[in-house]
Amino acid sequence: MIPLRSRMLAATVLSIAVALPVAGQASAGPDDTPGTAGAATLTGTPEPPPRPAFYEPPATIPSTPGTIIRSEPATLLLDPLGLSSSVVTATRVIYSSTDRYGTPIAVTGTVFVPKTPYVGTSSRPLLSYAPGTQGMGDRCAPSRQMSDLVEYEGVGLARTIGRGYAVGITDYQGLGTPGTHTYMDRRAQGAAVLDMARAVQDLEGSGITDANPVGIMGYSQGGGAAAAEMAGTYAPDLQLKGSAVGAPPADLAATVENAEGGLLGAAVLYGLLGQAQSAGIDLDPHLSAEGRDMAADVEDHCFLELADYAFQDSSRYLSGGATVTELLATEPFESAVAQQRIGRTRPSAPVVINHSVGDEVVPYAVGKQLGSDWCDKGAHVSFNAGVTPTHVGGYVPHIEKSMLFFEQRFAGATPPSTCWAL
Repeated sequence: MIPLRSRMLAATVLSIAVALPVAGQASAGPDDTPGTAGAATLTGTPEPPPRPAFYEPPATIPSTPGTIIRSEPATLLLDPLGLSSSVVTATRVIYSSTDRYGTPIAVTGTVFVPKTPYVGTSSRPLLSYAPGTQGMGDRCAPSRQMSDLVEYEGVGLARTIGRGYAVGITDYQGLGTPGTHTYMDRRAQGAAVLDMARAVQDLEGSGITDANPVGIMGYSQGGGAAAAEMAGTYAPDLQLKGSAVGAPPADLAATVENAEGGLLGAAVLYGLLGQAQSAGIDLDPHLSAEGRDMAADVEDHCFLELADYAFQDSSRYLSGGATVTELLATEPFESAVAQQRIGRTRPSAPVVINHSVGDEVVPYAVGKQLGSDWCDKGAHVSFNAGVTPTHVGGYVPHIEKSMLFFEQRFAGATPPSTCWAL
């Protein structure tokens, strides 16, 4: 286990290193980094006020990832998770993490700690929960939707909290905080998930320390957060026992090609905006006049509000008549997308991958290939092929299979590897 002092030293060295110019970064100013004070959106469109003061990052962000910047009790509108303050403590947090380039940023999220004792052979487990696609607007952050609307991830959260696990769910970079959300940036998303686990440990009164067992869980965007394969190098201090990933978009190019023009077409637009923001690409020359209006519209809405973008030909939004799939196959997008490929590093703990054969958004072949890639690198992988049709339909089975996986891992057992079948 790496002590806190060593983590602080490493983070300080990292923050000095990333102060140097980085090729491909749009600009070096801190105001251009989502998750920092004063960050602007990709389209330059002001984010609708008012942003709650809690979500404003401080001028100086702690260089130690996972440090709690501030916290407050979290309110749940009509208790949408089916929980009660008598059985669980809910806390909204803003904590330090790092972006794609290692720059310190502020990320928000919510921490749930059951008040009932955990019944198991280990100390209370901690799950760092990576949410699926929420949208691009600040109000789409899970921590805000749980207060203002109903967060669909409540299905999985209620299941894990009900079992007695402490749970931290991140909002990711730029979702809630200033700047454009770096949708599907594997490095930033993975760091946000891992640093959320550290933040729970740092949260006063959580009862969770660096000795508690940790798990990572996510579906779709959450399944592609890449925290599983980053943990060994980025957060070796965590007692990671395993990761449960569902429908992981490990190959972003193949996922976009499969999803484009379909029911969840808005996610394709998120991918385009997220990659442009993350890699510092000027998107304006690639958009038509209608596309510029689209980009500003998408940045201000949540996923379930963008039905108008379903079953649309994306070429209408791009200059030159190209589709998003075709655009992503050209530079500088092709190199940016290639860097998002997951499966090139061996996870440091066992992994279960749950993926429905009938997934119409993230190809089943992509999830299976990820399992094969990890197996080839010596990882312990259990792959579950689901039969429930559609991407959305695979969500609940993923939750139940993940619960079984974690029960085994936290009890000290390991499910059989299925690498032989991949």
